[in-house]
Amino acid sequence: MTIETPNWAETTASDIERGVDEAIRTVEGLVDDLVSVPDGRRTFDNTVLPLDEISNVFTQASGRYGFLSQVSADEELRGVAHRQEERLNVFASGIGFREEIDRALKAYASRAELEALPDDARRLLEFALRDYRRNGLDLDEQTRAELQSLQERLVGLGIQFRKQIDDYEDFIEVGRDELDGLPDSYIDRLRTVDGDGAVRYRVGLDYPELHPFLDSAHDSERRRELFHKNHNKAAGTNIEILEEALGLRSSMAGLLGYKSWAEYALEVKMAKQSDAVLDFLVDLEERLQPKLAADLARLSDEQARRTGQSGSVHISDWRYYTNQVVQSQYQVDPFEVAAYFPLDAVLDGMFRVYEELVGVRFVRRPDVVDSVWHEDAQPFDIVDPSGGEALARFYMDLYPRTGKFGHAAAFTLRGGRSLDGDGYQRPISAIVANFTKPTESSPSLLRHTEVVTLFHEFGHILHQTLTTSRFTRFSGTRVERDFVEAPSQMLEHWCWQPDMLAGFSRHHETGDPLPTSLIDRMIEARHTSSAIATLRQVYFSRLDLAYHTESGRSTDDIARELHAITGFPFPEDTHFQAGFGHLFGYDAGYYGYLWSRVFGDDMFTRFEEPGASVAGVGAEYRQHILEPGGTADADQLIHRFLGREPNADAFLRELGLSA
Repeated sequence: MTIETPNWAETTASDIERGVDEAIRTVEGLVDDLVSVPDGRRTFDNTVLPLDEISNVFTQASGRYGFLSQVSADEELRGVAHRQEERLNVFASGIGFREEIDRALKAYASRAELEALPDDARRLLEFALRDYRRNGLDLDEQTRAELQSLQERLVGLGIQFRKQIDDYEDFIEVGRDELDGLPDSYIDRLRTVDGDGAVRYRVGLDYPELHPFLDSAHDSERRRELFHKNHNKAAGTNIEILEEALGLRSSMAGLLGYKSWAEYALEVKMAKQSDAVLDFLVDLEERLQPKLAADLARLSDEQARRTGQSGSVHISDWRYYTNQVVQSQYQVDPFEVAAYFPLDAVLDGMFRVYEELVGVRFVRRPDVVDSVWHEDAQPFDIVDPSGGEALARFYMDLYPRTGKFGHAAAFTLRGGRSLDGDGYQRPISAIVANFTKPTESSPSLLRHTEVVTLFHEFGHILHQTLTTSRFTRFSGTRVERDFVEAPSQMLEHWCWQPDMLAGFSRHHETGDPLPTSLIDRMIEARHTSSAIATLRQVYFSRLDLAYHTESGRSTDDIARELHAITGFPFPEDTHFQAGFGHLFGYDAGYYGYLWSRVFGDDMFTRFEEPGASVAGVGAEYRQHILEPGGTADADQLIHRFLGREPNADAFLRELGLSA
């Protein structure tokens, strides 16, 4: 079966505008047909199913056109895509306020035939009714109109906030001596400028430049300067956008009868209540205090050993001194390790692991590269080995460029769903990342943290593309937001298995695998600064929760007040929240990264059971976690896979703590 995919390469600004126009017309037609059905003749197919078709139209239009706002190299095209994505999202949010659709759903829901619906169909109806209730359709007309106006403004603010982050550029300029500690392979890739007859190097905020510099550059002043620039990303525009958005969310929550946006947002997540989230975060913070004290003391000792300077370590230096501890006490140099992880070898190894895990093959499609949005984007098909059928397609766009999405993520470009008859709409996804780009003289070499990132994000690709859900609404990663990371977090564990590491690592010059002794030292060093790293996540989670609980307060004041959680004094004159993209999309939900890790770590224990095989347990993982998507509550999916209630024992062990 051939998978038809859009031709992004030839997409013009006019195509984007016409495509969004067509999507809106299509949805309007579907709505007209839905609401025109007499109440006495309503069925699932003519009342509920059209809403899933509407969701499918929006998903495909976003993947076909809006996605270009994140990845196109053409600034003008990105701008048009941003504007049309905002237009599409505002229109989509308006569908959720259509009183006539809500009336139609309620009329159908009163019919006795509901009891005969399959579980996923009944769930689709229940979720649709819940959506309209949560949009205020049970309230008076004036309140509904106010809610819709606030929601439309909020959609626009979210797109502006993300665009400001993606378009933001800043850097430091350094001399060659200020790059001491960094390898030639890093330095050779930096942009250069002439300054007073000497070559100066620009170190920017993209991950392949930022993180290695903070990890390894010996010059503490330049590390601090770069850290502060990164913590002020888009601050000139995004503080105002964020605080307006938080005010809008608080107003909407109040109109809907909720105490806060956090209470509203958490109603549909695993955690259900903000008190449960806060208890989880506070308990974790308390458990980590002894380890935090030990981590900080260890870094302080390393600082004194290297510089003669006693006392606490500055927050901009914690990554550097962690790296120094790992190198001096465990003899693990991240750049030495990276030499064993050329991107091509990592991809080949990851594909082998995941092919065995979920029983598919990943097949390169060089014959369709002419249709991709950029020459860096490479297409692959996911193929059923038993019959050779293509189940899905994904793209890998892995190198940074100006204006591109600045982190690592997996995007659903087309979701899976049943078609009329026996057909199935084949999913399309894309993994977008920012790894070091290869040159004529050097391959792309991944630090081990980047290998973990790649395994994680490709886990989302598997989740998005191996879905068997009949409905777009439950397709792929459309699960509770505080569970969505768990399936991918489970897969990160493969990056720490000695046999796996030895199997796909390959020195880019000698071809030798990663030495067993080095793997052992990497594993031994794994918990270095684990409390610091985890408490930074607790801080970000508490910050997000507070922003959506305590209305009317300055985001800077809250950021300063909670910063003690990290174990470091607040870095003055910084506004980290301005570049914290997860505040849109994960609003009141950032805790989900830690919450879901509990389940991801617990799920991996299935592979550690005596006699367990990758293929055997992997088949159950695919059946019980990947394929269902959101057709059942996450706690049910986890229980089916584990065969028991989940617990936090494995999660605590991964942090270097005892249960």
